Amino acid sequence: MIRCLAIDDEPLALQQIVTYIAKVPFLELSAQCQSALEARSFLEHDTVDAIFCDINMPDLNGMDFVKSLAAPPLIVFTTAYSDYAIEGFKVNAVDYLLKPFGLQDFQRAAKRLKERLVARPIEPTLFTSFEKEGLEDVLFLKSDRRIIKVNTSDIRYIESMSEYIKVWIDNQPKPVITLLSMSKMEENLPRYFVRIHRSYIINLNKIQEVNKTSVILDAKTYLPIGDMYRESFQTRLGERLLE
Repeated sequence: MIRCLAIDDEPLALQQIVTYIAKVPFLELSAQCQSALEARSFLEHDTVDAIFCDINMPDLNGMDFVKSLAAPPLIVFTTAYSDYAIEGFKVNAVDYLLKPFGLQDFQRAAKRLKERLVARPIEPTLFTSFEKEGLEDVLFLKSDRRIIKVNTSDIRYIESMSEYIKVWIDNQPKPVITLLSMSKMEENLPRYFVRIHRSYIINLNKIQEVNKTSVILDAKTYLPIGDMYRESFQTRLGERLLE
């Protein structure tokens, strides 16, 4: 069981988290607190595996509370404000749930907690700063009421779908879907990405083969090369071509 602490200064929001914890078989509620100061007092004589923590609270906000902990457990932030997202990921938060969120969103965050605990033991070294990772290799994408951290080197390709885009990532069967234009996405990608079609941007490092009409990423993924992007793609490809 994953022992959890729930913190929120709004009684209804706190009750929602408590109710959701009860609906996840591998979560166990250790305590519920209506302030970070109350939570700090609880942690002085008890420990938990994970904290579901609101950010915008009086006296001591959730972000400063987490930073003040000498050996923080795993953190899932629950807040109505997206402004804290990057700062939240700096303390290596497992997830960042934007209110209002539903049970399905909560269950996803719980699953991430479980995966993190299985992957490695809980220790202070989990809470390293982004400066060590390099922010230039990271994107933050709003998707399904969450803000998701994505390492650009893990992106295979980006696919346009009207006003949204799909970001296909290594070893993930489903893409991250976000409300964003292809041009905006293209502006924020490293140089090893190139647009090959009005509907596709690819990671050059993921290419397995190129023919006259398409780029092959794997046995199931053939992406078309658009006429207006062919020349620029061939130029970029030529930079790496050995003859």
